[in-house]
Amino acid sequence: MRRRFILPALGAAALIAAWQGNAQAPARGGANKQPAAPAGGGGFANAYPQRTPDPTAVARGKKIYDVNCALCHGEDARGGDMGPNLIRGDVVLNDKDGDLIGKVLQSGRLPEGMPKFDFTAAQTSDIAAFLHSFRVAGYDASRNRPPSVVVGDAKAGAAYFQAKCGSCHSTTGDLKGIGSRISDGRTLQQRWLMPAAGGRGGNTGAAATVSVTVPSGQRIEGRLVRIDDFVVTLTEGDGTQRTFRRDGDNPKVEIHDPLQAHKDLLRVYSDKDIHDVTAYLVTLK
Repeated sequence: MRRRFILPALGAAALIAAWQGNAQAPARGGANKQPAAPAGGGGFANAYPQRTPDPTAVARGKKIYDVNCALCHGEDARGGDMGPNLIRGDVVLNDKDGDLIGKVLQSGRLPEGMPKFDFTAAQTSDIAAFLHSFRVAGYDASRNRPPSVVVGDAKAGAAYFQAKCGSCHSTTGDLKGIGSRISDGRTLQQRWLMPAAGGRGGNTGAAATVSVTVPSGQRIEGRLVRIDDFVVTLTEGDGTQRTFRRDGDNPKVEIHDPLQAHKDLLRVYSDKDIHDVTAYLVTLK
């Protein structure tokens, strides 16, 4: 199987606020700020000594990361179009065996496109080991980008597209001429994997919405801002932001995510599926 050469897409997603600002991590040099280099230079390499995690744990963590995280944060965890650099984020820098990373994975950041992950403690520890295996400063071989992601079988991609995507998308309708409209293979691959990916500033649309029904029967709807086990926050059409405390199923909360089908499929695709579909779509001129 070819190594996965894909451009980060989602939305986990999982995002600068998710990894740096919202995990309640103890920050050095002030809350939510990158730590200052110690006097005398050396930058991150000296502020945070390099770690040497167990190679076996690193290998296990890489497999989990590749499937669940690489689309947004890049194969080398140094960021992509939709996810931030994890190596220099306070959460990873201050993490010890997954204690801080686990909090982010367990809660997710749905409004920013990052879902919750039900990893075991052992899996979280392995992911942490993988992230800690990279050098905080400097370069390594994992940062070498392949010349092209268009390496699949277009015929196989056409068959896969019809089976998995044809019920919602059409090569003579919404995707007509997509190979001409998006000539860069990486961008095209990112776009079909997660259509709302709009680059490092956020999504271009298709935001998740939420309906909250309080005990009186009143229903409040708006754009989803934040949700966890304790509160849900939304922004109504007039810009008013409202927060509701959650106690089990009270109030009733319904999330409507137009990209949920795409997010669900991210865990279904194999490397070959992704490359084959991309190879097919680039032929649609």
